[in-house]
Amino acid sequence: MKTRMIGGAEVSALGIGAMSFSDFYGETCEADSHAVLDRAREVGVTHIDTSNIYGAGRSETVIGTWLAANSGARDTVHIATKAGISSDAHGNRVIDNAPDYMEAQLDASLRRLGTDHVDLFYAHRHQADLPPEEVAGTLGRLVEKGKCRAIGFSEIAPSTLRRAASEHPVGAVQSEYSLQTRAPELGLIQTCAELGTALVAFSPVGRSLLTDSPIPRARIETNPFLSVNPRFTLPNHDFNLAALAPFRALAAQMGLSTAALAIAWGLHKGDHVVSIPGTRSVGHFDELVAGANTDLTPQDMARIEQILPVAWCHGDRYASNQWVGPQNYC
Repeated sequence: MKTRMIGGAEVSALGIGAMSFSDFYGETCEADSHAVLDRAREVGVTHIDTSNIYGAGRSETVIGTWLAANSGARDTVHIATKAGISSDAHGNRVIDNAPDYMEAQLDASLRRLGTDHVDLFYAHRHQADLPPEEVAGTLGRLVEKGKCRAIGFSEIAPSTLRRAASEHPVGAVQSEYSLQTRAPELGLIQTCAELGTALVAFSPVGRSLLTDSPIPRARIETNPFLSVNPRFTLPNHDFNLAALAPFRALAAQMGLSTAALAIAWGLHKGDHVVSIPGTRSVGHFDELVAGANTDLTPQDMARIEQILPVAWCHGDRYASNQWVGPQNYC
């Protein structure tokens, strides 16, 4: 398994996006999540990414019960979690990076995970009315207290990263990055490389579009997130499935699953890129591992990007109400 560096720690280039350990994309159970974690341990996948809001803490709890059931596992895995997304009295999303809130949420995460520290703690979204230097300082003090080993930010602009890094080293920036979401190439991937910050790519297989088995329409229509997401609403969804047919054919020609080729492409975009796909099945997880272990030539990369050029995808990556928190940049 290829490795990358996050905040001074060596981790597997492929990680686990543990939002899949909740029911966000479909029903799952603790046994299935534990099976994925078992397989990850077998093949050398060491980075696990979760959040306090995934299933209202369920994802962290599932990871915690797995750690408790597997002696020595905590010493072999690199755990990242996040906080900063909250809601007001009316149920509307709000971003809270206040020091007391962030520490209290991390303390609750540590209890669910059953550990005294995490290896990486992110501000899940940046609070716009707080200077990023101040938020970095807040997170840095949690490092000083021993509650986390490194700090990160999710969905921030390159300029925000520079300001935060002036206060405290930033181990990782998490952002959606895949063949269908290329925005990080507008400065974020470059700034991360310059500052020694890992770019942690979530949704690297496009919420299933970049796989051999995209989520079917019947499930999309009953999913609160996907049913209003512009890439999954009609007619965009039909356009996107048609556009992906040549990419699936190329993957098959190369002896790979579509998901494996998508993962391989992402990891070849930089030695500081870490990919964190989520899955509920060991079979799909093995496809992702195969992608991480695939070497692509410059000719392979050019062929992929000829089939799926920048901006091929129909529809924005979020609906208007889903844009509360992520920073746009150009």
